[in-house]
Amino acid sequence: MDNDSLQPWPIGKPPEPTLCGEDARASVLSAYGLDALEDDPELAQITQFVSHLCEAPIALVTLVEQERQRFLARAGLEERETPRPTSFCAHAMLEPEPMVVTDALQDPRFETNPLVTGQPYIRFYAGAPLISHEGAPLGSLCVIDVEPRPAGLTATQKQGLEVLAASVMRRLRHRRERLEQTDKLERSEKSLRTLINSLPDIAYSIRSDGTFDYLNRRFFENVSDDRPHDSEAWRPLIHPDDREQVMNSWYHAFEKGINFEARYRLKMRSGDWRWHLSRVLPLSDEDGKHRSWFGTMTDIQDTYRESEDRDLLARELSHRIKNIFAVIGGLIALKSRDYPGAKEFSEDVAATLYSLSRAHTYVTQERADTNETLHGLLGKLLAPYGDQSGSRMDLSGDDVPVSAKSATPLALVFHELATNSAKYGAFSVAGGKVAVVTRVQRNEVVLVWTETGGPEPEQDRGLGFGSRLVEKSVDTQLSGSLTRDFTPEGMIATLTLPLSAL
Repeated sequence: MDNDSLQPWPIGKPPEPTLCGEDARASVLSAYGLDALEDDPELAQITQFVSHLCEAPIALVTLVEQERQRFLARAGLEERETPRPTSFCAHAMLEPEPMVVTDALQDPRFETNPLVTGQPYIRFYAGAPLISHEGAPLGSLCVIDVEPRPAGLTATQKQGLEVLAASVMRRLRHRRERLEQTDKLERSEKSLRTLINSLPDIAYSIRSDGTFDYLNRRFFENVSDDRPHDSEAWRPLIHPDDREQVMNSWYHAFEKGINFEARYRLKMRSGDWRWHLSRVLPLSDEDGKHRSWFGTMTDIQDTYRESEDRDLLARELSHRIKNIFAVIGGLIALKSRDYPGAKEFSEDVAATLYSLSRAHTYVTQERADTNETLHGLLGKLLAPYGDQSGSRMDLSGDDVPVSAKSATPLALVFHELATNSAKYGAFSVAGGKVAVVTRVQRNEVVLVWTETGGPEPEQDRGLGFGSRLVEKSVDTQLSGSLTRDFTPEGMIATLTLPLSAL
């Protein structure tokens, strides 16, 4: 029965017995897990104390079942149970308050009872009912004497018997709640394991000492029958070309208590190697000393192959575009021989094409050098839009290193700004100028792109696909922000980035 239906006992007395149907009562009794409560130390202390309080040689915690009454705790009696038909407690549990029998030989209910006429020769009995919180009579806390007691119990003894009966019920309820919580937890764990086993991914957990304590069904179906004991046992399952980097990264994450993520080839049952994405997250207890880990491995073989195909297609496309730049440059050089007077012009056009080709290389991630700086990158990207005098393009301010990872989204941003300027802004007219100023302040880099001398910008022109792509790259890849301000003199774009993004 759900604990939500269990209400506290009223102050001063237990609930009256109302649930008397044997099937319902048996169901309630079974909820307490009585076998584990036999000789319970707390109940034993209660029986010893109530025996002393009531000056009775025998004290019992009795639970009345269908065929017997069992003694969970006993003082002064060796037997653990007696048949239900001889039970005094079967009567006491139906009473709203303690039942007192001063002389059993003089009571018509018990004068022929075998426990009265024979061992243990009960003459005096006093029992406080044990009632469940839903009103099911369970048994009693009782004291027994072999001598009659015409005066019964004193007021203090009766009150003590009731108080101690309430203590017995608290102990029983604690046991019942614990069993119910354990049952809920087991059902929850079973549901969770069913859910985890239904996942298409391999899921696992790792103890604080680095050993595996759980692997879901998918691992055994797809990888191996043998459960890896620890990370080293996992090593042979990782492709030799990926193994050292992955293991070193994992041990670093394990030592630091940080998230782990890696892509590597995993050996399958068939002997094939398939690409997987592995993610492992740490979970620490409240004091942070004992850390467990939960991880998944997702098969990305098909996605990886599709990505490789796309990359191959992109490289082929990029190669053809660069060939076009080379062909056009060659044609200019060839034709310039027929027009000696245009030599200076042709050389300038050829240099511009070369600069565009280099900018294209950055945008398509084909650059060979990775030790780039911000000013070096911007200089190469914007060189096609300058002039021989250098007056159209001005780059100034603080210079900082740029990683290979951040160079591509930065190249996209300034390539888009430059091409839009060439279409609509300062670079679209002869007298237009662009100034780029970079400033490092605290933990941020601020880049300000200012256009002057061009046509007045159209403020309601909206953002095209390229501009939306740039804003997404700034937000997701660079963790920064890009704002545009349209003034009569020209557009001002401000790019703010955390230093860590570079």
